[in-house]
Amino acid sequence: MSEIFLEPWTEEDGKARVSTLFTQTFNKKASVFSCAPGRVNLIGEHTDYNDGLCLPIALPHKTFVALSYRDDDVVRLISDQGELWRGKITDIVPGMEQSWVNYAGGPAWSLGIVRGFDAAVVSCVPLGAGLSSSAAIEAAMAFALQPPQNAHDRQPIVDACIRAENEVANAPTGGMDQTVSIFANRGEAVCIDFFEHTQTHVPADFTQAGLCLLVIDTRAKHSLSDGQYGKRRAQCEQAKKELGLASLRSARLADVDQLQGIIAQRLRHVVSENTRVSDAIAALSARDFTTLGQLFLQSHESLRDDYEVSSPELDCAVETAMAHGALGARMTGGGFGGSAIALIHESQRDDIARAIREAHVDAGFPEPAFLVAHASSGAHLIAE
Repeated sequence: MSEIFLEPWTEEDGKARVSTLFTQTFNKKASVFSCAPGRVNLIGEHTDYNDGLCLPIALPHKTFVALSYRDDDVVRLISDQGELWRGKITDIVPGMEQSWVNYAGGPAWSLGIVRGFDAAVVSCVPLGAGLSSSAAIEAAMAFALQPPQNAHDRQPIVDACIRAENEVANAPTGGMDQTVSIFANRGEAVCIDFFEHTQTHVPADFTQAGLCLLVIDTRAKHSLSDGQYGKRRAQCEQAKKELGLASLRSARLADVDQLQGIIAQRLRHVVSENTRVSDAIAALSARDFTTLGQLFLQSHESLRDDYEVSSPELDCAVETAMAHGALGARMTGGGFGGSAIALIHESQRDDIARAIREAHVDAGFPEPAFLVAHASSGAHLIAE
């Protein structure tokens, strides 16, 4: 056995792959090509739907779409991960049968597309890893269906992708994934403020300090539509109701004492996590990576103990990374499986990955996969 590092495709390779799939399936050439990245969140978990702060970066791993409109109302979709789907544009609605088509076709419904189309989808974003493969599909499809004319047109596309995931795919996510997949810039994290509805780009280049961000895909089952994610949202709504607040963004740590049990725990995580995002931005600006690493670990402990969304596999990855020299580590994404991240010295990458793999295998967990995350660009059209 050896460590599995998942390398991103080049844009040329991704376009060639999706073009080939499109042509072989539909016996014609596509008229538009697009791509959109997955994401990894540096810090700020389960804050998006609480009007809070988060700090994700876009991955270099992307989803690619090739598409052509039709002269009728028929929709045909093919993926390198699934079988050909054929239906009508009116079949893509909330309540349709759940499959990958909900994510690929959902943006057509939320954008109000009424024409039929043919589309092919290929991706190197790991599926089920908590790295937002779903938002990458949605954003790439939305850009192909209705390309924005300028930067001001991007927010409506974000909103459409969020509606597609919430209402067609029935996954109650908060919008962080779609926002960063569309607004990301190379070399920068995106601080998303869900109360002010703003995005601020923050320099996030670890390489000059000899560091890298190791992403550990635990390969533990990960799903946001299995009820647990929605349960956490409902508990936050309960905290808001009991405190008489319009938003948990205005809550303070002192408010935790007014609540009891699980509801108090959930609030403590949300409030403290927002503070950690602000502190992480300050640490990045000062290039204080020691402090950033400490914030990562504090975030994981809060997600594990107060929000209860970690898993034995995620805890194993974090604990092993820290024991072998990581500056910090934490679960990332919605939790209940998925991925963890570790801020490490580049020179230790292989050794730490090997230690994590061995620890997982010894514990009887699936053998993890790894990738190195560099802040990358967001969704865009690919020129012919």
